[in-house]
Amino acid sequence: MEQVAGPLVPKKIQQFYETPRPHPWRPTLGYENIEVNPLPALQTTNTMMNPVYAPNGMVTEALRFPNLVTGFDRNPTHAARAALYTRYTPYEWAQNSIGHYNDSDTNRNFSERLRTDAVRVMRMTDEKTASSQRDSGRRLGERITDITFWRNELSTELEKLIAETNLLSDAKRAVEKACNDCEAPLNIAQECLYQREHRQGIDLVHDQPEQYLLKEVENLKTCQSKLEQMKQNLIEQLRQSRASQHELETDIRSKDSAVAIDSVCHQINNFTRGINYYGGVEKYDNTLSTPTTWAENSNRVTMRAQGERARSAQLRADADNLINNCASNIWNCWNDTNSALSRRSSETLEAKNKVQMHLHRVQQEVFDIEKSIELLRKAILDKSNPMKVAQTRLEARAHRKEIELCKDEAQARLVQEVNEIGETIETLHRKLQEAEAQHQQLLMTRTNLEKDLHIKTNSLFIDREKCLGMRRSFPITANVKY
Repeated sequence: MEQVAGPLVPKKIQQFYETPRPHPWRPTLGYENIEVNPLPALQTTNTMMNPVYAPNGMVTEALRFPNLVTGFDRNPTHAARAALYTRYTPYEWAQNSIGHYNDSDTNRNFSERLRTDAVRVMRMTDEKTASSQRDSGRRLGERITDITFWRNELSTELEKLIAETNLLSDAKRAVEKACNDCEAPLNIAQECLYQREHRQGIDLVHDQPEQYLLKEVENLKTCQSKLEQMKQNLIEQLRQSRASQHELETDIRSKDSAVAIDSVCHQINNFTRGINYYGGVEKYDNTLSTPTTWAENSNRVTMRAQGERARSAQLRADADNLINNCASNIWNCWNDTNSALSRRSSETLEAKNKVQMHLHRVQQEVFDIEKSIELLRKAILDKSNPMKVAQTRLEARAHRKEIELCKDEAQARLVQEVNEIGETIETLHRKLQEAEAQHQQLLMTRTNLEKDLHIKTNSLFIDREKCLGMRRSFPITANVKY
């Protein structure tokens, strides 16, 4: 990887390698031109001399033609003078050697220190790298342990929440069944009220069975409303539980993925295949949480699930209690209504029997008074002949002559007889009228009794056959828990 910042080499080494040229690694491509003045003895050969090129600032002679060298060899004096003026002094030679020795010692010492520092730095970096790698592996292992711990906690809580959700669903179905079961007794109670509206006459009374039936209908409607409200609460709690379950499942999937990734990272070493450079990846921070917020999130999800489980359990208990209370109330109202109908049927039957008894007596009395009327009529008819006899006697005696028209005792007795028979007939006619009037009253009473008997029979049929016939068996088959 390329170096991000800082010099390429240490400071001391950088100063050691400093050169006057801008790019010391590049070779010298040009030469400096130095003009060499010819000696007097070699004026004839000046035209044969060419400029001599000296690389790197050092003066050297270069002869293009070999006959120039032979000229020097033929003139030793000139060669000695030239050598005297071109060679260094012994001091310079010695100083040059000493400089080379010093440079050698200095460079060797520096190189030795550099090698020692390099070995130390290599060892230190290797130890630091290995320690960092071990520490990173240990931290990854700890992280895997933490994630596994929370993952197990979330899984346990998820299993408990799923079980509680299933129980809550069963409780919801039980509440729905209880709410539906209220329809049968409600319809029966309303049908009983409707049938009892078919009672006639005086039996259309707001009696105790009607009061109990109205109370039963009100109780059933109240139970239905309570069960419906409980059903809505259960549905809302199921929604909350499923939302918490979704959070748990999402967190578990995230932790499973994190455990898989961290496990792979924990197993990677220097000899793992597929490792590669990813430049600048350490500068990219896409984290969304800290260990504290991460643990708080998992704890929050777990606490919410526990809270939903607690509320669900409490709601299930409330639903069971409500079902039991509603069933108990419905059963009590059912029994009370049945008892009231039974008592009312008994009262109606007793009244019917009494009406029948009185009707029988009235019928007998009607028969007797009819016989009495016939006897009265016969008695009145029987008085006609004595009346005729008495009146005939009086009419005959009215034909007596003169003084014989005497108001004697016979005349007085005949007059008295006629009057007595008249009074008797009048009395008999009055008695006959009274008997006939009483006969009409008895007939009217018999009619009323027959009508009342019909009413009682109809009421008894409604209460005993229709109402109690529908209420012989309790229509709710749910098991009541105590």
